[in-house]
Amino acid sequence: MVKDVLVAFAIGGGLCALAQLVLDLTRTNPAYVMVLFVSLGSVASGLGLYEKLAQLAGAGAVVPLPGFGHALTSGMLEGAAREGFLGLLKGGLEATSMGLTVAILFGYLFSILFNPKG
Repeated sequence: MVKDVLVAFAIGGGLCALAQLVLDLTRTNPAYVMVLFVSLGSVASGLGLYEKLAQLAGAGAVVPLPGFGHALTSGMLEGAAREGFLGLLKGGLEATSMGLTVAILFGYLFSILFNPKG
């Protein structure tokens, strides 16, 4: 158990540190870095690489942004296998709908409770 937690922490922390390095060294807009990491997770999932990382690291690989790309792509591939072309859209939405819903609801809730900047 302790080993699993340490591996998840190291891999998840490594992914986040890599994103921070990209931000610091390239002065890239944070939105571009987010899209880059989701896209990299999606490509790695499509190539069958991200599933192995997710099995090794657990939440350390699934929770950061590349994990969202992995969930989206794996959902699309499963949906396409089940329902063909229409399953591409449907599968991706089914796989990520809970995470998107929670993010929207909590974002709205915290914007009501606290004074957002901007």
